[in-house]
This record gives sequence, structure tokens and C-alpha cells, in this order.
Amino acid sequence: MSTAPRFCVELARDEADVIAAQRLRYEVFVEELGGDGEMVDHAARLERDRFDPFFDHLLLRDAAAGGAVVGVYRLLREEAAARAGQFYSEDEYDLSPLRASGRPLLELGRSCVARSYRGGEGLYHLWQGLARYVTEHGIELLFGVASFHGTDARALAQPLALLHHRHLAPPELRVRARAAHFQRMDLIAQEAIDRPAAMRAMPALIKAYLRLGGCVGEGAFVDHAFNTIDVCLVMDTARMSARQKALYTGEAAR
Repeated sequence: MSTAPRFCVELARDEADVIAAQRLRYEVFVEELGGDGEMVDHAARLERDRFDPFFDHLLLRDAAAGGAVVGVYRLLREEAAARAGQFYSEDEYDLSPLRASGRPLLELGRSCVARSYRGGEGLYHLWQGLARYVTEHGIELLFGVASFHGTDARALAQPLALLHHRHLAPPELRVRARAAHFQRMDLIAQEAIDRPAAMRAMPALIKAYLRLGGCVGEGAFVDHAFNTIDVCLVMDTARMSARQKALYTGEAAR
């Protein structure tokens, strides 16, 4: 029996790698979740946008499936955001508090894992690859939007209220949703939150960020094009506990 690792995580090296990432994104964000966008190529089944050339694309490959790309993450550092003219999430959130911090920033986005790989090791390996990238580039603050499926805030009142009341970012890191699409998250009083129900309705990626000490900005953003309600997650690596750092880097499993 082979002892070679099944999964590997690496950065996209060429256009073919980026296309593989865009194809997986199409399967998840367009086919599964009903998203769309002006640069989405339905004929070629590619989910893409104008920011793709500026991001680093972190790829999860499965050796048992011929090295197929089964998970992706988009990573944007400040110098690349300057070339793009902005961070991707700046259309949705005022990032002034993060920019004013003077600390190295990294925007995360388009995180997804193929349907048949969810609930397994895939996201764990992506986190390990992300941790290596963060260490290599001296990143201190990670942020990015994460999504709830659908645009009915009332249907998501429990998880949104839980995030607002118990996981709001400290004032110095508290980004705020743009006014044009601002959605209040405190739709339920804190004492009325059914925490088990709220956590059941919370997407796995958001729960993963919370376990690592992540927090959220003020207000959600209703994205009708992608059929989602977005929250902006912020993670300060300096605030992570030893246990959280072990989960994030994979050291707990060594």
C-alpha cells in the first residue's frame, strides 16, 4: 500500500491551474448556489472576475484523482490589491480600520471544496497551506467575505444575530458594510438567540473561522448577483490562542 500523501496544496503556476480553479468555483458558486456575474462564462463553465489576475490561487489537489483540483482559496496581499486598484471586498465593506492598522493584510476569498470532499480532510489541508503562506509573507490580519446562501435576512436571523452579539470585531478592526446594501444583523435580541439552531444554520467555513478566533464586521451585505448574504470575517493572528494556532497550522496533528 502506498504511503505517499493523498492531498497536496500548492499555488497555481500557470493559466491552466487558474482555469481549473475557476471551473471548480463554477461548480460550487454558480451551479450549486445559483450565483452569476458579468464575467462568468457559462459555455466554458468558468466562474471568474477581473480580480483573478491579481490573486494568488491556492489549490488543493487529490493524487488519487490524478491530481485534480478539489479545493481552492484566493489570496490577495496589499501590494497586489494596489495593482488591482482595491481589495475585492472593498465594494461591499469599508476597510478603513484594517488599512489604518498599518499591519500586513491578506484578503481571503472564493474558498470552496468539491461536494464529494466536504466533511473530510480537504478544508484542513487548505488551512495548513494558508498557514504556510501567512508565515512566509509575514501576514498579521486576514479578512474576507463569507456567505450565507439566499438573500432573505429574516430566514437567517438566528445566525446573523449570534455573529453580531457574540463575535463582533473590536472597534479598531470593525469594518462596516457599505450603506447601499447594508443589512442589520441584530435582528434578534441576544437573550432570544437559540444558539444550537444558530450554529446549525452557520456555514462550515464561518464556523471554522470562529473556532480560530475570527470575528465579524458591522452589518451584512446582500449580494443579489451571487444569491448570498455576506459577512466580513477578520482574523488577527496575534490574538490567536496556542490551541487555535495549533488547529490553524496543523501542529496539533503532528
